[in-house]
Amino acid sequence: MKKRVKGRKFGRKRDQRKALMRHLAFALVQHERIETTQAKAKELRPFIERWVTKSQDTSLGRYRLAVAHLGKQTAKKLRNDIAPRYKNRKGGYTRITKRLPRKGDAARRAIIEFVKD
Repeated sequence: MKKRVKGRKFGRKRDQRKALMRHLAFALVQHERIETTQAKAKELRPFIERWVTKSQDTSLGRYRLAVAHLGKQTAKKLRNDIAPRYKNRKGGYTRITKRLPRKGDAARRAIIEFVKD
């Protein structure tokens, strides 16, 4: 029985999953809207929302922590452009919109984007 098992594995090892989330987060922050599979979008949502919340605190320590986990370019854009938009919002910074399945393998697709506020 699968009890209290959190997260999806995507058929990858731990380091590969972490790299996948970092790259998806990088793409989402840079483009503010990406199309991916539904499962990846659902995994990315809590990951990126946690970092947006942390980036609202503009202290140097939080910034360095974001740089260590996400990279300098992503952390900088999160801190300077994205986090200030949601200053008065408690959560729910992203939206997932379902799309038609992919033609080749019928994988469920979704668009994940930042909510315009």
